[in-house]
Amino acid sequence: MGQEKILKTLLSLGLAQLDAEVYIFLAKRGPTKARDVARALKISKQRLYPSIKNLQGKGIVNATLEHPARFSAIPFEKMLDLFVKAKIEEAQRIQQNKDEILSDWHSIAIEETDETPARFTVIKGRNYIYSKIRQMIQETKNQLSTVTTIKGLARADQFGLFETAHDHPLKSKIKLRFLTELPEQNVNAMKALLKRIPKGGFKFEGRTPDLGLRLLTQMVIRDEEEAIFFINPGSDNVTVERDDVCLWTNCKSIVNAFICVFEDFWRNSTDIEKKIAEIETGKPIPRTYVISDAETARKKYHEAMRSAKQEIIMITSSKGLVACWEGIHPVREWAERGVSVRILAPIISENMEAAQQLLKFCEVRHVAICYLGTTIIDGKHLFQLKTPPPDQEKPETTAHFENTFYSNDLEYVEKAERMLNDIWKNSSVPSVITLESVVRPTKATVDSLFNGTMRRTLKKIQRLTLLEEEKPLGQLTEKDVLNKIINAKRCPVKNLSKDIITHYCSTGQAIIRSPDYLNIPNMLFHILRMDKNSSFGAEDAIIIMPWLETPKGYAYVPAAFVGDNPESIDFWKMFFAGLPNEQNVQLVKKDELQIRIHGNTLFACWTVQIPLIPPYSLPPSCILIGGYGDVKTLNWRAVNPSGHKTIAAYNGFEAFVTFLHPSAKYSGPGTDGFFGRDVILTVYPS
Repeated sequence: MGQEKILKTLLSLGLAQLDAEVYIFLAKRGPTKARDVARALKISKQRLYPSIKNLQGKGIVNATLEHPARFSAIPFEKMLDLFVKAKIEEAQRIQQNKDEILSDWHSIAIEETDETPARFTVIKGRNYIYSKIRQMIQETKNQLSTVTTIKGLARADQFGLFETAHDHPLKSKIKLRFLTELPEQNVNAMKALLKRIPKGGFKFEGRTPDLGLRLLTQMVIRDEEEAIFFINPGSDNVTVERDDVCLWTNCKSIVNAFICVFEDFWRNSTDIEKKIAEIETGKPIPRTYVISDAETARKKYHEAMRSAKQEIIMITSSKGLVACWEGIHPVREWAERGVSVRILAPIISENMEAAQQLLKFCEVRHVAICYLGTTIIDGKHLFQLKTPPPDQEKPETTAHFENTFYSNDLEYVEKAERMLNDIWKNSSVPSVITLESVVRPTKATVDSLFNGTMRRTLKKIQRLTLLEEEKPLGQLTEKDVLNKIINAKRCPVKNLSKDIITHYCSTGQAIIRSPDYLNIPNMLFHILRMDKNSSFGAEDAIIIMPWLETPKGYAYVPAAFVGDNPESIDFWKMFFAGLPNEQNVQLVKKDELQIRIHGNTLFACWTVQIPLIPPYSLPPSCILIGGYGDVKTLNWRAVNPSGHKTIAAYNGFEAFVTFLHPSAKYSGPGTDGFFGRDVILTVYPS
């Protein structure tokens, strides 16, 4: 572990990997011949000598005059002093010549454009990320809005961001706001942080969501100009430190969309200091309290549910929906008594049948994953129950009711009901025509879920969308797919009509059923991020298939292809021959289409208008696809209308989907999705 830290330090000082390893060996071993160094490090002399030459040039490795020479390294302490002195002198030189450098810079004249192009940048490493945030604070003219965690605030303090804000020349005019969740166990940590924030002269305000709902990913938004998003897992429960990864953008439509989301959370949040006072004094908000005893909470919950007279609205988990189906007798009874029941839950393959059965007696809609179950009864009673993530969730037990949040404060309940109604408006009705049934249908799935008419409809949809034929191939393991990708070598294309094309990529698939007011049809997205070993090299691409009426019935029709690799455009036109998007294959610039992968999360966004089949077009938007559950390894073959045969092998996950439509200020869940983490697509000529 110690050697790894030293190696990391040497790399940060500018040494190459091999140079650092050679220095460590010589510093620890003492004078050594070149052949012995090469043997110990298991490298050739041809690689060793350039490294020694580099180290000699930096003055940290010396050689004796004897033949063969022996090489030795200066002590580690002296080496550090040498580098520190060099860095200080370099900084002093830059400082001394700063005026001259700036003068030269201003003398460079470049023709200005009318509009700043939208750009995207991935920033890795905390030093770089927090330096960028410091720059954003310094350039703030109106307000800086932040969604963060307690640890995020602590790191901001560690990197001196509070002092940067306090030293801002416009500090009396600008607003600095942050949103964070505040669990009771973190109150003391939050109080300590608030004390460290410099007082006087600037507006610094923090809030926490009223209903304890999970906030979005950590992000910082400056004015209406730029935003930075943490795209790595941001849980305070992570014990192993990871390098932070952020996505920075100045795309106005995306920035404005997230400003709207932030403002919605801000309006429905409580001042952080008032929240701390409530927790510390133990004085509950009038008629609002936490029921710590699970059995007491369970009895009160079911008693209130049985007493419902007008309406029940709830947001629950995927397994919570199954529990509603298994205990369907009360739901049927409510329907008979005229009680309106609305249920919001993530609809996935495991609970699709439950959703279809419940729709006979109540309304059910799909929402993105939520770890906080909320139930409102007759606008008078509010219950909130925390549920674990999907991979840890078990069937309902009394333990689910531990520390249940309850309120009959009418003002509070009304606010919560408004929030659930807003979520309801942006949610989707579950459809039996799912991503699985359209893209990867199996006979067992189709036979078990659908009647004869629906089975014929699905076959028709499959034929009209993209595939003439699709069937699974032999067994394949996760390791098989990974080994093929690891050992992949690029084979450039010489003849489009004869060569085999291979794409090594990550993919995302999602069905988006949008509200009517957006004036865009339901759509099936195929998102591809090809790596450099693919036949045409690296590429970001999206296939968009709106749900349209055709002479043979409704279907997901391939209407548009958008990609950023000019070398592959002719191939895609050939591949889509016979389909509507054959005439709508678009080449865009790298900064107009961005697809990023981090862990099991795919983020895709585009800044151009994408024409579909008239009169429809898709404005600049974003899709977030988050994989969950166990990895699935599949292998199948498909033939599309152009005659091209595709062999696909992949490791992937079912996924939750969020669709962002910035110009309409809309953010809502897709009905279902799939994330292909490791994918090999082999396309054979027609």
